[in-house]
Amino acid sequence: MGVYLVSVTAQDWSQPGENGYGDIAAVLNTELQRRGLPPYEVPRAARDASGWFEEKVSPSMDGFVALCRTRLTDAELSALLDWSVLVPLSLEEEIVLPVGTAYSGEETVVAGAPQVLALAERLAGAVALPVDAIPTGENLALSLWFLDGGAERTARARPGPWTEDRDAAFYVALYLRAAQYSMRYGCPMTYS
Repeated sequence: MGVYLVSVTAQDWSQPGENGYGDIAAVLNTELQRRGLPPYEVPRAARDASGWFEEKVSPSMDGFVALCRTRLTDAELSALLDWSVLVPLSLEEEIVLPVGTAYSGEETVVAGAPQVLALAERLAGAVALPVDAIPTGENLALSLWFLDGGAERTARARPGPWTEDRDAAFYVALYLRAAQYSMRYGCPMTYS
């Protein structure tokens, strides 16, 4: 078992109740409209995406949080880590909704993928992460790359600061790929 960072399908995004995110979607759209923004609908591209994004969140985050504290402000650290739903919208600040999920308690914090992507790209640059060598979008591909030797082989060929703490590098890659996937397919991301 464990916790996974996953993409949310259009069907699940619109379905209310325990098995869906329709309650969150409705409250988010109300809040977006209150801010003068259009409602968020999962576009056709998200429905047409082959497969889905799913990565297991299992390595220790200690090194990653330490990296973030040296490279990001407290506000940026919060923007990167404190969300429970990521949407492919540019949001100046996180939106706190009075609707909970199994993993977020009584509130849901919604962040914008462009902002998370910018922060993850900064961290990737800081540790010289070989982004072009890291898998994209396939189910558990990133987790397997780090566990089954892909990272090890790449580290031998392309050493750098990213090799000093593989768990931290995993989380840099995880947030980078999750934000990219959300923006590419227009779908939300959440923890499951």
